[in-house]
Amino acid sequence: MDLNKRGLINYLLLPISAIFYLLSLIRKVLYYFGILKTHQFDVPVIVVGNITVGGTGKTPIVMTLVEYFKAQGKKVGVVSRGYGGIHQQGSLLVKETTAVELSGDEPLLIATQTGAVVMVNKKRTQAVQDLIDNHSVDIVISDDGLQHYAMGRAIEICVENGFGNGFLLPAGPLRESIARLDKVDFVLQSVLKPLAFINLKTQEVQPLDYFKKQTCHGVAGIGKPSKFFTVMYDLGVDLIEHPFADHHLFIKSDLDFKDTHPIIMTAKDCVKCKQFATQQMWYLQVEAELSGDFLKQLDEKI
Repeated sequence: MDLNKRGLINYLLLPISAIFYLLSLIRKVLYYFGILKTHQFDVPVIVVGNITVGGTGKTPIVMTLVEYFKAQGKKVGVVSRGYGGIHQQGSLLVKETTAVELSGDEPLLIATQTGAVVMVNKKRTQAVQDLIDNHSVDIVISDDGLQHYAMGRAIEICVENGFGNGFLLPAGPLRESIARLDKVDFVLQSVLKPLAFINLKTQEVQPLDYFKKQTCHGVAGIGKPSKFFTVMYDLGVDLIEHPFADHHLFIKSDLDFKDTHPIIMTAKDCVKCKQFATQQMWYLQVEAELSGDFLKQLDEKI
């Protein structure tokens, strides 16, 4: 669809966006006056979310925060809605052995790479309470959930990388108006630092220049695959791009490229490929860069 047609459709959808805005405003008012209940908890809850649809890099920030609080000696719990997973009822404790089809890719990635206690539940409030009651966590981080007002929170972190045309859903990408940013504690951009390449089959670790000037397949099933591909180009990789939809559930044939070129994917995608991993498959390990000033202010607010 060309840009002119897309723009026209967006404008035609504005009346629906107005209805969406009114409904979301009524919902906020109901929570404000206590008609709808916000559940408060005995431990701090930090929400890492956004006001737009699509990937903004929340999960790497969640994982970096988990490691930060673990280094302070705290037991960290993480809650997630489990987008892309088929789990529906009650709380699911996500372990390294949990089927990705059940939990969704992001909860499994967090559990696998951080060792945090990860709980998936469509009702985040119940997931938080289960972490407190059954796992004695000291702090809970919610991966997304900024608009889940039933869940009380001590800190709100909004991760944003632009607001598209500035319209609310469905005419644009906004879940809430930009004015919502005035009420959160922090607004961040997700800045990712590449660390190393790790072989999915053998766990062999190689430095960032290992694939320089080599022809490799680049696989990305994330919100913005182009961002991953740009990192690969910056590392000097001669890349063959294979973009997939966000949260794509990979099967073996997706990665059957009929050659021996290395296959490099994101960490989020690799957890969906472990069952058919080969020595040809690698993922790029990254971490979110968080400034010392931000972490100091975060500690002061908790």
